[in-house]
Amino acid sequence: MRLILATRNDHKLREFSALLAPHDVDPLPASVMLPPEDGETFAENALGKARAAAAATGRIAIADDSGIEAAALGGAPGVRSARYAGEHASDEENLAKLLREAPAGSPVAYVCALAYAEPDGPEELFEGTCSGTLAPEPRGSGGFGYDPAFVPDDVPGGRTMAELDPAEKDAVSHRGRAARMLAEWLATARAAAR
Repeated sequence: MRLILATRNDHKLREFSALLAPHDVDPLPASVMLPPEDGETFAENALGKARAAAAATGRIAIADDSGIEAAALGGAPGVRSARYAGEHASDEENLAKLLREAPAGSPVAYVCALAYAEPDGPEELFEGTCSGTLAPEPRGSGGFGYDPAFVPDDVPGGRTMAELDPAEKDAVSHRGRAARMLAEWLATARAAAR
């Protein structure tokens, strides 16, 4: 099955392409405009983007909205994760702000809402989470976003997401979990349609 991924983030395109194989994940055409991520939940933002991409392309589209929630900050940055340090902040600026505001060792969680939308058809939503703690300082060169300071609970040795190899990260990440739910649903739906 070919799916359009409603994002301009090349990191996410690479991750979802690997996570959803053997399905093909195509980049969003440059002409497609996505709605602003102004929802109050990850699910609202993901569904909005998937619907817009499906309507604009006439193809099945998927979209995620994901971020980090820090318990010490009442769940912030949450849906504002990509803009935590400002509208056009870099990953490094967002991470630096989180490390200033939340204590090292405090609980954090990654959340991913992954939406599936067909043009004029059904919609589905899958949510994956990964719990962990905040490292005192960034470590590792893999991943992106908050990965250098996110120590997942499910991985021994206290390594950050940025210190894991891609297969290790995919096995425990919020996006990996949501993508596996989508892949299982697609397999079941296709089998039922035969």
